[in-house]
Amino acid sequence: MRGTIVLKRNRIIRRGITCLLAAVLIWNMLAGGGKKDPSFSLTSGLFKMVQETVMKTMFPFVSFQTRERQVLQKSWLEEGLLMQMPFADYAMAHGNPEEITEDGYFYDLLLEEQQKAVPSSGGSIIEDDSTDDLLAGMEAENQAVTKRIEEMVRNENAAVAKEALNAQRNARRTDGFLPVLEKQAQYDWSMYSSADSLIKEFYAVDSTTRADAELINVDKLLNRDLRISKETEGYQILIYHTHSQEAFADSVPGDKSTTIVGAGDRLSQILTEKYGYHVLHHTGEYDVEYRDDAYSRALPEIEKVLAENPEIQVVIDLHRDEVAEGTKLVTDLQGRPTARFMFFNGLSYTKQTGKIGYLENDNLEGNLAFSFQMQAACNEYFPGLTRRIYLKGYRYNMHLKERCLLVELGAQNNTVEEIMNACDPLAQALDMVLSGMVY
Repeated sequence: MRGTIVLKRNRIIRRGITCLLAAVLIWNMLAGGGKKDPSFSLTSGLFKMVQETVMKTMFPFVSFQTRERQVLQKSWLEEGLLMQMPFADYAMAHGNPEEITEDGYFYDLLLEEQQKAVPSSGGSIIEDDSTDDLLAGMEAENQAVTKRIEEMVRNENAAVAKEALNAQRNARRTDGFLPVLEKQAQYDWSMYSSADSLIKEFYAVDSTTRADAELINVDKLLNRDLRISKETEGYQILIYHTHSQEAFADSVPGDKSTTIVGAGDRLSQILTEKYGYHVLHHTGEYDVEYRDDAYSRALPEIEKVLAENPEIQVVIDLHRDEVAEGTKLVTDLQGRPTARFMFFNGLSYTKQTGKIGYLENDNLEGNLAFSFQMQAACNEYFPGLTRRIYLKGYRYNMHLKERCLLVELGAQNNTVEEIMNACDPLAQALDMVLSGMVY
């Protein structure tokens, strides 16, 4: 703004001088004016003045060397012009006009004069069209740059927020759980000597089957030795998923790490890194097109894995359950939202057909003992974390090993975080049972 005012002022001064010079020249020519010096003429005077101006402008160094050291007497034309412009005469006598123009005091005077011309209603100094176009172009460019910067900031903030969320989840998964070293509740097993009392406390029996009192016996279930050694070579535990497509409330489509397969990865990691087991996580898919007969399709593949790894002693089929939308399987464990889970057994028996011969399970007693000891350990160390063991009529490929466990980890309306948090207490319970630390 300050530069614009100075340029406009200079332009007005130059135009005024030009008009005044033209008027003086015309007047001299008409009046035959000039100095009485016979050696002086209007032509020679003008020529000399033009010559000096050109020398000063184009060849200042030569002009400085050739001019006289003392101040020359002003020409008649200069005197005449300066008489009409006393302020310019003062400026030439006391300093450089350009410096006077840029002086703060003179600038304030100009600004004050300009503001007097602006209406008190808040108008602004009017500039020419070229200035307006330039400012408009600069404003548009600034707005475009600002928009790009804001978009970059939003994208960066979104990326940072996502990274922070993932870091928070990982930190909570890794460091947020502390193993529980003392029982939070204690069973008096003498109160569960009958099958009915045991079923009431520990089991949910499907209406299609029946629990045999000979199988549901507290001594058999509690005293079976299920310990394994961590020192053996090769894998000790196999984790797989008959229903690998099972996902959760906030699972990301196409991202297996947010499905039941991701939970299998997490459980394998904890058992390996924290408890020292050698775990094989099999991620074969047997329910991609449809769920029917998924157990039949999975069986030959799992048998093949076990044949290739005969040292495996524990088989875990990891699922998630399907419940009513109003049911939420979650509890607070050490300040973390944690999905509740359930152990599942097939009895190869239905009320309609009785014992199912083609689904023979020689490892049924071992399966029942494994789930029972896991349930008892969870109830004593993590009260309220598990649901009752579910008993149903078929086999569900649990005949493959004595230590075969089917786990329903949460349900479809649990979050991924709740599911991952549940893997910590599940892994501890597995270690306690397989190490013989509880029963």
